[in-house]
Amino acid sequence: MMHQPIAYQTLPKPQKFTIRVYGLLIDRHQRLLVSDEYIRGNYFTKFPGGGLELGEGTRECLQREFLEETGLQITVQEHFYTTDFFQISAFNTIDQIISIYYKVSAPESAIAQLKTGTTPFQFTPEQIADVNGQYEVLRWLPISELSTDSVHLPIDKVVVQLLLNQ
Repeated sequence: MMHQPIAYQTLPKPQKFTIRVYGLLIDRHQRLLVSDEYIRGNYFTKFPGGGLELGEGTRECLQREFLEETGLQITVQEHFYTTDFFQISAFNTIDQIISIYYKVSAPESAIAQLKTGTTPFQFTPEQIADVNGQYEVLRWLPISELSTDSVHLPIDKVVVQLLLNQ
């Protein structure tokens, strides 16, 4: 997939890199795990994962983030995609985002126990009332229903398109 060059001078000048690592978990029913998140009054659907910490490798980061967000002990499999275009953070306009995606797996018995929602953004009224809060609900999305509109962040949309092209 080719990306159009961005007119760099039209975007905020980044002051640092933020490296994010995400996992693509597809279960035996051909469903992809996504995270519906409510962050400071905004709604996002994205892949499970998060920020790389100093002294941490990308695979370690992904295992830690998956355990924190899902409770799953995953096996990190092959690299799937790394950002190959300029992207400013959706949350902090001084950060340039580099995202790394891996395919991951987990034992079926653990996947079966995973607590998930059935519809997007199943938050409680109390959670939504907390405009400074951050909440997440996991959800399975059938691959047959997957589109670039299924996720909200620009790099995730590229990843979805690559998944659909496989």
